[in-house]
Amino acid sequence: MRTYVRMTSQGSAYSRFRRALQTGSLPLVRAAAAELPTVRLDDALRVCLLIRDHDPEHYERAALRWVGRFALEARDATLADVRAAADALARLPDDAADAMADLERLCVAHRLG
Repeated sequence: MRTYVRMTSQGSAYSRFRRALQTGSLPLVRAAAAELPTVRLDDALRVCLLIRDHDPEHYERAALRWVGRFALEARDATLADVRAAADALARLPDDAADAMADLERLCVAHRLG
């Protein structure tokens, strides 16, 4: 079985997505993400941060989607873990450093991203 990654002069879709994340341009990130079959959970968290900063009226919906993915992808997650993720995302707009530290700990503990 042969598989290939479609490449353009700008690189793979994932490398374009990563560059878009680095620029902090939400429209570029959304366009690049649309080319991917899936976005890793750690990258989805970075997208949530951009949405928080550039499209705050849609932040809560993005955060809810992230928590849902966390609950599904962290196979050994408990209700307490999902609650902790939701609480951290709720704090993210006002207490970014501590909230991100909590989310990183959860992702590392569950080997995500």
